[in-house]
Amino acid sequence: MKKSIVWLGIVGVVSALVLAAVSLAGTRMTVWTAALSYKQEVPKQVVKDTAAHGLFKGTLSGSKLKWKLTFAKLTGPATAAHIHMAAKGKSGAIVVPLCGPCTSGMTGTATLTATELSAFKKHLLYVNVHTTKNMNGEIRGQLAVG
Repeated sequence: MKKSIVWLGIVGVVSALVLAAVSLAGTRMTVWTAALSYKQEVPKQVVKDTAAHGLFKGTLSGSKLKWKLTFAKLTGPATAAHIHMAAKGKSGAIVVPLCGPCTSGMTGTATLTATELSAFKKHLLYVNVHTTKNMNGEIRGQLAVG
């Protein structure tokens, strides 16, 4: 009788571990990055500032994106930052507002739609940071696995 109880306990623990491993395997994390520069901005900057740069880094788990945005040497304070949908060299609509106004080092989370996740796989998402002098965007970077 005691052996049966011990075996049932062992089977229960092993089952729980297997279920936990299967759950974790289903939640794969992907790192997204974008190096932001003035050269990638479309349309081109109104006020040229070749020193402006930044980095977007996010971790995607399921449909939840945890992100951090850093930047430096902008022409003024960052008025907003977004994830847009368009191919490299094209301008696109905002799909995920990140911050506004923004400071370098900001973090946040966003829940992405199936359409946005599909666009990422096709290299159709980019991050840009806006300033008063460059309202359409001062620095930009296409998102990629990184």
